[in-house]
Amino acid sequence: MMKIDQSLLSREQLTKAAKVLKVLAHPVKLEILQVLRDHPPMDVSSLCKSIGAECEISMMSHHLAKMKDNGVLESVKRGKQVFYSIADRSLLSIFECMSKCALI
Repeated sequence: MMKIDQSLLSREQLTKAAKVLKVLAHPVKLEILQVLRDHPPMDVSSLCKSIGAECEISMMSHHLAKMKDNGVLESVKRGKQVFYSIADRSLLSIFECMSKCALI
């Protein structure tokens, strides 16, 4: 009897994984995850300050909205500010995988 590899993903899981990877396929989005990994929920301007001088609030807002719309981030509104956090922290294991990859 052939043993089934439990690490293999179904076609549906592969489709969902590709969607998440497509959402994350930008250096700023990956950096957002790294910043949020070590901080409590943050608003747009705080995230922009953490990322650095090249950051524009409008572009940061666009990245955050895309990540939220695709389930990578979640948000809580407090007054006029929206605070973002990682929806599923197990997603952070992607950084461990990438650090071991010879392609990077």
